[in-house]
Amino acid sequence: MEALTNFLQQTGFSLIANDYRVLIMLVIACFLLYLAIVKKFEPLLLLPIAFGMLLTNLPGAGMYHSEFFAGGHVDWSALKEGSFGLIDVLYLGVKLGVYPCLIFIGVGASTDFGPLIANPTTLLLGAAAQVGIFLTFLGARALGFTGAEAASIGIIGGADGPTAIYTTTRLAAHLLGPIAVAAYSYMALVPVIQPPIMKALTSKKERQIKMNQLRVVSKTEKIIFPIVVTIFVTLLVPSAGALIGCLMLGNLMRESGVVERLSKTVQNELMNIVVVMLGISVGATATAQSFLNLKTIEIMVMGVVAFGMGTAGGVLLAKFMNIFRKQKINPLIGSAGVSAVPMAARVSQKVGQAEDPSNFLLMHAMGPNVAGVIGSALAAGALLALFS
Repeated sequence: MEALTNFLQQTGFSLIANDYRVLIMLVIACFLLYLAIVKKFEPLLLLPIAFGMLLTNLPGAGMYHSEFFAGGHVDWSALKEGSFGLIDVLYLGVKLGVYPCLIFIGVGASTDFGPLIANPTTLLLGAAAQVGIFLTFLGARALGFTGAEAASIGIIGGADGPTAIYTTTRLAAHLLGPIAVAAYSYMALVPVIQPPIMKALTSKKERQIKMNQLRVVSKTEKIIFPIVVTIFVTLLVPSAGALIGCLMLGNLMRESGVVERLSKTVQNELMNIVVVMLGISVGATATAQSFLNLKTIEIMVMGVVAFGMGTAGGVLLAKFMNIFRKQKINPLIGSAGVSAVPMAARVSQKVGQAEDPSNFLLMHAMGPNVAGVIGSALAAGALLALFS
């Protein structure tokens, strides 16, 4: 009977009594799984994140120990003693900044920078869309968050999950759970969040603007571009070197044509493996203690505001540029300045074709979309330099 009693006391069912909040987290995890599987909201990342959240909140499983990573440091002594769980090991890739950089290699290898090279002015639209990051930073500071915390929250406005994770692990690791969930949730909701903002800020005539076909970009230009960008950006903002360097390495693999096997590997096998480990690890940080508080609600609200302001920034700059241009820009492509590649560009195309089925904006929108990836990495580097 004593053995049976001990067994019952060690079950997760018994341990729930110590903190009923885990039940709330389990419900949230199941809801996110529903969104990923049934609604197909960014399932490639939301599903592993939700399941990581499920695992970490099962009492007694001991897969993740937040105390090993408290204060922004890794408790290597505890890991050496062998008292760690599976997700503790996987989380090291997040904590040390390995996973986001590896994902950037895959993103670079999957992305054509040609539209940006063909129309460099779209770089400005990508930069304008980052206004959401800095305005949200100021708003978070006004609400009482520290500079490092506000910087991490603001990065959500870039709509770039890996960059948000990379920045948060270095500046405010205790907020990683809610920030990661907010970033990827809003990325999945791009087709829902952006169109009302785009339509509210543009007239029907502006949405019907047709743009000239882009010039053909030579292979030489595509090879030189990632090399030049890596050198210039890293010298300008050294803190962004890791993200920009990995992004451009992946793109150079794609465009050089001499490492096709490596290019395919980083686009597929490597990317898929890293996404699984990153998702589970990030989801595991969403414990009841770190997630169920007022800060999480504030982060979720500021995240969607940041996303909206970033979308508006790109659209409004395109409208402003049209005042001085003979060949007008369709302002809809400005919304693609957020870094959700290529989803944001597809939204620009969809909204534009709703007004004129013969209008094709996708390739034009890819310019600011790619610029947004570079812009969010630059913004992250600047914030890291200021607050790390």
